Amino acid sequence: MLDFKNIKIPEFFKKKWFIITLASFLGVLLIGFIWAMSVRGDMLNKAVIKVQKKLKDDYQLNFEVDKYEFAGLTTVEFQKVKLYPDSAEQLAAIDEFQVSVKLFPLLSGNVQLKDLNLKNANITLVKHDSTSNYDFLFRKKADQDSSKENSNNRTLAERVDNLLKRAFQAVPNNLSLENVSLSYQDSAATQVVKIPEGRIDDGDYDIDVFLNEQEAKWNFKGNINPSRQTANVTITSENKDAQIPFIGRRLGLKVSFDELSFHLDQVSRKGKKNLEVKGGISSKNMRVKHHRLSEETIVLPDGSADGGFLISENTIELIQGTKVSVKDFVFEPKLKFSRKPKKILEMAVHTGKFKAQNFFDALPVGLFENLDGIEVEGDIQYDMDFKVDIDEPEQLSFASKIDDQGLKVKKWGKANIAELIGPFVYEAYEDTVKMRDIKLDATNPNFTPLGQIAPILRKTVLNTEDPFFYKHNGFELEAFQLSIVTNIKEKKFKRGASTISMQLIKNLYLNRNKTMMRKFEEILLVWLMEQSKQVTKDRLLEIYLNIIEWGKNVYGISEASKYYFGKTPSELKIGESLYLSSIIPRPKTGLSSFDYTGQLKPWVMKHFNTYGYIMTKMNQLEGEEVPANYGFYQVQLQPNLRPPRPKGIPDSMMNHDDIKDMVDEIDKEEKIRKTLLEKLFGKGSTEENN
Repeated sequence: MLDFKNIKIPEFFKKKWFIITLASFLGVLLIGFIWAMSVRGDMLNKAVIKVQKKLKDDYQLNFEVDKYEFAGLTTVEFQKVKLYPDSAEQLAAIDEFQVSVKLFPLLSGNVQLKDLNLKNANITLVKHDSTSNYDFLFRKKADQDSSKENSNNRTLAERVDNLLKRAFQAVPNNLSLENVSLSYQDSAATQVVKIPEGRIDDGDYDIDVFLNEQEAKWNFKGNINPSRQTANVTITSENKDAQIPFIGRRLGLKVSFDELSFHLDQVSRKGKKNLEVKGGISSKNMRVKHHRLSEETIVLPDGSADGGFLISENTIELIQGTKVSVKDFVFEPKLKFSRKPKKILEMAVHTGKFKAQNFFDALPVGLFENLDGIEVEGDIQYDMDFKVDIDEPEQLSFASKIDDQGLKVKKWGKANIAELIGPFVYEAYEDTVKMRDIKLDATNPNFTPLGQIAPILRKTVLNTEDPFFYKHNGFELEAFQLSIVTNIKEKKFKRGASTISMQLIKNLYLNRNKTMMRKFEEILLVWLMEQSKQVTKDRLLEIYLNIIEWGKNVYGISEASKYYFGKTPSELKIGESLYLSSIIPRPKTGLSSFDYTGQLKPWVMKHFNTYGYIMTKMNQLEGEEVPANYGFYQVQLQPNLRPPRPKGIPDSMMNHDDIKDMVDEIDKEEKIRKTLLEKLFGKGSTEENN
């Protein structure tokens, strides 16, 4: 037990000057507190008026409140609040809400929420055609230009840091929600997300969220610590097929999942110029559907990504050791983007040896249906390095290498590549409409074995479509680089860099929908087909020449040679072969290459000169009869296919704009192919061809 009688009080505490000073200090604090309490009502009025004016001036948004008053030292209570734009429906209506801020940060000018209570709050987003009641969110403020310079002077790390701080400052330690709803309305339907009751208690929360009353229910559970800037959340759904609201109608994206988790573990500031953010995300059975990705629903198996980002003055990159896991397949990607002095994107993947089956088991179900059920054995390794200047993509650096010597396909999936060795039936489609079946065997009178096709036709097709077909393993790296460069410059998927192997896989197994995932599936199937070596290159070329389209409902070289020239494939000459090779990328426009006399139009000459020159340089025309201009003037279209003689107007089976677009496209392709000439013969060799 303490003996207060024996506790010695320091002598200066007994001094008169100290007692007077302490009393004066406490008196000043008391007077300041009394004064602040007496004027805080006026301060609140001024603050509300200031907010109303700012919302009106900057966003043309009206803020109305029936009553507001202090309900404590740092707590303000508002009743009957409304928000609505000048010329649109009401955005928000709240019966009651209370907000309090932390006192000590407030004294230093830093506003941080402590408690927030909402009761009977209804937020409604309404869209009609091209207008909405939330357009103000995307409207530029009047003073934006004056603040733009200051914003641009900030480092990237400062911007992200500021964003994180503002986000966490808006999160209260304690939150009470009662009957809060968020709805989205457009001309098609209305979706409502409602929280009957929700709590954040000292950062911990366990909140149920309902979609359209009882249509779906999600549970949000976790913890958030604004002062430490850490957070975690686990979202689960009782209805496994419940789709995330709003984004379906807005973006055409359908997403559902069994469980989704996110955690932000650490935000480390290392001076003014560096910021490190660590965390991760994981999901269980996420289902995604979007027409740009796949026609079928994609089911992502259990997966996670753990690591973080390092943000500096002008760069953002994945921190070393960031891991992506999908089932038993694990890899560590590298990703870096620099915004100054140039916009540089760098990516790399170096997997090390891993079991090939783990990779195929990790592929999302429904994404690559032709690979479903495939069984492989052996270990493989993949290495990829990619670097590009977004504004100058011609300087692209790309290296891709796979060590798959130990890989063996034990069982094919839906796409059974082994069946290509023998007779099979090819289903020819016009977009999504099936045209007919084509038998790849001797029972089909139009099937032509490779040995019965004129060698010059084989040469011209190989040179125009895939000069290195017999040398590569399904992919031509330089053509792939050119494709990436073109697509970046065009800012859309313009060129596919398809080899004959890739075209064959696309025609045999894939639909005509141009999606990113279809391209990836094509790459995987080509890799497996070429790596397995179950089908020879000669057989692949034979199939290709017998199934590709050469005109409207004209399939295969036998039908094409009869249709245009009344000949068999073995009778084709150099000019006819060069013409047929020229229309492979645009088969339905083939007849537009001819005038009413049956002669080729002048703009086709460039193709003849380019590829005739290539074959000459490669000594592929030895033993061939080579007329002037590589047989350009000897090509004669069958009379029954020729267009009628024009009467004072340019003769054409296409309109002027279509022809111009096609010629422009041909010119672009010729420029791209020039790079292949340089690769074959060295720079400068193409000069005499221009």
